[in-house]
Amino acid sequence: MKISIHGAELELVQGDITHERTDAIVNAANSHLAGGGGVDGAIHRAGGPSFMEETRTKYPRGCPTGGAVITGAGKMSIKFVIHAVGPVYRDGKHGEPELLASAYRTSLEVAAAAGCRSISFPSLSTGAYSYPIELAAPIAIRTVVDFLEAKPAIELVRFVLFDGRAYDVFARAAEQVAQDEGK
Repeated sequence: MKISIHGAELELVQGDITHERTDAIVNAANSHLAGGGGVDGAIHRAGGPSFMEETRTKYPRGCPTGGAVITGAGKMSIKFVIHAVGPVYRDGKHGEPELLASAYRTSLEVAAAAGCRSISFPSLSTGAYSYPIELAAPIAIRTVVDFLEAKPAIELVRFVLFDGRAYDVFARAAEQVAQDEGK
């Protein structure tokens, strides 16, 4: 699925984010940037030991929830990895929506500042951090659309969704946002 926004593209695909060839991929990181399971573990394994060492050296204090930082990509065939820290979902009443939007927005800002023209995202916080994907997807899509409408420096934002269910939920959210926007 693709949506055009002010000359940029928002695209949804199902797949493995470690195989992406965009300028940057986003890692669903923890605040310690220590590597973990799921997307985080897969990206750390694909990047290799030098990738983890760079992360530790550049960001010894980690990254706060809602933030994002950038490193090289180690052994991967891309330029950068942006480590975004989404919130752990409690009940949606402890700033989770704002922190999730901030993690996406800050990732886009970091990518644009690094000169990236394309970026791939996973579904942040919807795995081990238990954010309900039905609530997270509209936040993710809306944040990206708002960014692309305001800052056309990035030409392609791709959501790489691991399974068919996640793809379907994000596709419904993208269709709703496009309908709201009249696109």
